[in-house]
Amino acid sequence: MKIAYSGIEGAFAYIAAKRIFPNDELVAFGDFHSAFKAVENDECDYAVLPIENSYAGDVGQVTDLMFQGDLFVNGVYTLNVVQNLLGVNGATLQTIKKVISHPQALEQCAEFLRAHNYESIEAVNTARAARQVAQDADPTVAAIASEETAALYGLQVLAQGINEQQDNSTRFVVLSKNQNQKVCKDCGTFIMMFAVKNEAGALVKVLNRLGEFGYNMVAIHSRPLKSHAWEYYFYIEVEGNSSQKDFEQMVHEIQYRCDKLKIFR
Repeated sequence: MKIAYSGIEGAFAYIAAKRIFPNDELVAFGDFHSAFKAVENDECDYAVLPIENSYAGDVGQVTDLMFQGDLFVNGVYTLNVVQNLLGVNGATLQTIKKVISHPQALEQCAEFLRAHNYESIEAVNTARAARQVAQDADPTVAAIASEETAALYGLQVLAQGINEQQDNSTRFVVLSKNQNQKVCKDCGTFIMMFAVKNEAGALVKVLNRLGEFGYNMVAIHSRPLKSHAWEYYFYIEVEGNSSQKDFEQMVHEIQYRCDKLKIFR
């Protein structure tokens, strides 16, 4: 199979896709939209895209694609993110003057960078930063990225686990054109995305019905609708068995309050 991801070899999306699909072909795309469309257009079988980071929050571009597009979620995979300082052969903590990485990675490692008085330089992603350091072969410049990325580009790990938040993780969705083809999943959860009707208390009534049917909402995000100014849709994650017999009744009662409703389970 062909698996789409956004970034280049060594990016965290690449690492997640490789762990989920270790024996399949990974295909890199320049952005989330291109990777998503590759599956819609039958160029790839699955797309692995990030939906949330425990440090930086939700990835709105991906949830927008899920809400507007025609793909189904067939799994949710959590990747623990450990940031490391990478340099070329001969580089040491003392030779480094500048550090290149994605802005979020730089922020996650800000205390380490300040302690060593390193200058921060932003890059598109961690893998591109590592590739640049390898190509330039400058012992005064380092990158922040994963150990897997260091191995790919022939870099040395100068310092391990330099991110302040040690439980840093990113959650990825596995998307395809087919429903209920489970690849991996967070057990006992499902995703709902909906835009409520312009009626008093519509959102509260939707959330109340979830609780009345015994489902527990564990996350909620709002995003602006692209087609209507100052109107929003909601992304929620729900704990509970979506196979129980009253699930369809719950969906029917919620649908009545919504202009659009999508459920991923």
